[in-house]
Amino acid sequence: MRLVIHNETVRFADTAKPQIQLRNNNSLSSSSSYISVLKPYSLCNYTTIAASHKALTTAMKTLDESDVGIFCYISNLPGFRGILKQRYSDFIVNEVDTDGNVVHLTSLDAPPETREETRTETIDAGTKSYTSEIESFRCLAGDSDAESLEALINQINSGGGEEVSPIVLSPSSDKSHRTEIHNFFKKNFKFLVTDTVDGPDASSKCIRVRLNSGRHNNHGRNSKKRKERGDKPFDRRGSDDWPEHVGKFLRFHLYKENKDSQEALGLIGKMLGIQPRSFGFAGTKDKRSVSTQRVTVFKQRASRLAALNDRLIGIQVGDFCYVKEELVLGQLSGNRFTVTLRGVVADSEETIKASASALGRRGFINYFGLQRFGSGSVPTYLIGAMLFRGEWKDAVHMILDPREGERDVITKAREYYKETNDIDGTLRQLPRHLVAENAILQCLKKCPGNYLQALKAIPRTLRMMYVHSYQSYLWNHAASTRVQKYGTDQVVVGDLVFCKEHNIEKVKGTASADCKDEDSNAIFGSHDIDEVSGAELPEERNNPVKVVAAEDILAGNFAIDDVVLPLPGSRVILPTNDIAQVYHDLAKKDAISLTESAHNVKEFSITSMTGSYRRVFQKPVDYEWELLTYTNGTIPLAETDLDIIAKSKPAHVAEENEVNGNEESTKRSKRVENEAVLQTDDNKVDGEREAELQAESTCGTNSQEPQMALKLSFTLPASCYATMAIRELLKTSTSVAFHKTLN
Repeated sequence: MRLVIHNETVRFADTAKPQIQLRNNNSLSSSSSYISVLKPYSLCNYTTIAASHKALTTAMKTLDESDVGIFCYISNLPGFRGILKQRYSDFIVNEVDTDGNVVHLTSLDAPPETREETRTETIDAGTKSYTSEIESFRCLAGDSDAESLEALINQINSGGGEEVSPIVLSPSSDKSHRTEIHNFFKKNFKFLVTDTVDGPDASSKCIRVRLNSGRHNNHGRNSKKRKERGDKPFDRRGSDDWPEHVGKFLRFHLYKENKDSQEALGLIGKMLGIQPRSFGFAGTKDKRSVSTQRVTVFKQRASRLAALNDRLIGIQVGDFCYVKEELVLGQLSGNRFTVTLRGVVADSEETIKASASALGRRGFINYFGLQRFGSGSVPTYLIGAMLFRGEWKDAVHMILDPREGERDVITKAREYYKETNDIDGTLRQLPRHLVAENAILQCLKKCPGNYLQALKAIPRTLRMMYVHSYQSYLWNHAASTRVQKYGTDQVVVGDLVFCKEHNIEKVKGTASADCKDEDSNAIFGSHDIDEVSGAELPEERNNPVKVVAAEDILAGNFAIDDVVLPLPGSRVILPTNDIAQVYHDLAKKDAISLTESAHNVKEFSITSMTGSYRRVFQKPVDYEWELLTYTNGTIPLAETDLDIIAKSKPAHVAEENEVNGNEESTKRSKRVENEAVLQTDDNKVDGEREAELQAESTCGTNSQEPQMALKLSFTLPASCYATMAIRELLKTSTSVAFHKTLN
């Protein structure tokens, strides 16, 4: 058997220790061309994370695959050259829902019945007679309050508009009675809203009744500010007035180009005037891509969102419908990828065809990709290790300290804080998208020196990403050792496999318990979260795994595809072969125990996390590939959902666009031009980006030399990384730094 580790070839003898033969033997004598294979966590001369903290915070190279345990490949076929994500339209991602349907953007229009519904409801409030309701209210609240309510309704019906003043009902110290009144208004007077204000004495409260501001639009852009109004919005996530027969959540398909999910939803929320927590989604998508996914928003009209399409660039919304429940993280079965590798160069076309076919047959090692560990110079797993050790102050400093490769404005803000400890001055300089840094500083401003509280101020999904990253770091190393030691062809005694009666595919639409949280949809920068965060395949509570015994091997009960490895936690078991020791040894090097916690903060304790299982090998589903040739590097080689919509427009619409100066075409052309080669390094200043854009544009349009591209389409479960499938093909690193050199 033969395995490939980066540019190394591993040969296994039956009884001898495995050896590594370097392919480039020119630099070595024949006697020194073989060295003993060590465990993967020893192969790269790892130093203890705690000991290397100072060096890492001052200067650290760009994260490489070997740093996070990614060493091996399944096949021994030669790799070839190919550029990943030369254009963001070379990486198309379509979400797959829990029913297995691929999510596409097919329509940008709001349903006509939605607009009719809104018009009918608007005139209803001012024309209906409420005599019977007022009499019922009289029995509930008394004559005085009933007369006040009647006067309010008469004023509204007479067209009082913004002049309508709220009424305050009689004071009451009976909370249950006040609740009954609130519910009465919700049921019978949907154009009115109520809240509770202080009564004349400490023991009583009063109910205030007023016109629903959302319905009559009297709190629009030109109205008084909230402070001047002396009140608060009654429903910060959407309209209070909502018909009972319509689902409270508007579900729509979000299409975006070269934007992460949080950035796109943040912009839409700002345009709608609603908070980010109003949105729900099943998973984040890679920024440098064209992606389509489902999103839900609380109590918003489809017509309002559809109207945004004319103002949005690189973002479109459509396929609207109303549903009863919002989307939550993990509520998907996977993603459909269309990946185009440009500038493909190989020894022969047959080499490419053989590798592409092998990927479909054998799959790839299901590593956590580099996105899992952050794109900055300080990997998230290092911070996770500090949290497990209870080193709160060091973790805060690692998040805040200057780091390599960031924009000047960010570097200056970090350096300013490190030199002065001036929180207010730093907050004025620090960009808002650095959510973790801003949250920490705001907390330290209120609670100086309370570093644990500062860490807890980070949105939960983001702060849990740090500890999940360390779990993934251990998993990758264990997977590499499993492949190096036992190969990729057969199950061995002591392996863990999913039990046949507990097939994980049946439950893969639900998020892991470690990932669920009320703040799971908080908005934060995508540079700190990977495209599948929060979408792990769940762990079964009763350990749906089995330790492979000798009799299972003889009976052939399990295949290599059934093998799993755990992400450490309290509700998982480790393999009973020597792979288990990898977890303990590597954690021990980082001064972390997998069985005892160093502190009593549960969310940062590996013994309090439930853990989960993950398949070691993954095959792409519905796999297709084709070789293409092209001469112009600026022309897309795969159709996006928006391209298909544009093609399907009726002829008269196309003619109208042409007559009107083809404004939409110009806008689209501008987007295409801007994507030409904006490298994934988002830290470049505008001048560098412009120069790079011009260089690529010149190269792409003037060069008529035919080039080869490989286009792949496949579906993966929600917790898998397409970049790891591409890595198996190319036999090269998937790091941004590496693929930038190919450009």
